[in-house]
Amino acid sequence: MTDLQYLDHAEALLKAVEAGCDRINDDSDVDIDNQRTGGMVTLTFINRSQIIINLQKPLQEIWMAARAGGFHYKFRDGRWTDTKDASEFFATLSRCASEQSGQLLVFGP
Repeated sequence: MTDLQYLDHAEALLKAVEAGCDRINDDSDVDIDNQRTGGMVTLTFINRSQIIINLQKPLQEIWMAARAGGFHYKFRDGRWTDTKDASEFFATLSRCASEQSGQLLVFGP
């Protein structure tokens, strides 16, 4: 994958995360503060726990840090999958965000 292709796919992921936060905030009583700084999005929950998602351009990866741990994702076959167990990014984000917020939250591309 070229660097430009990576950036296009990575930017789409970050925008989907931001849109997911907006949708969740509009449709529920969950309050997720999402802040974007360059290639990084920080989700802060009411209990002050955070999930941080950022671009790792040299490796063409997306990294996510949550209470459950750190995760690295590569774009393969049209989706972002974990480099260790091949789990899908949005499934893991949904699981981690649900655990940290105490409510079922669903994110998607």
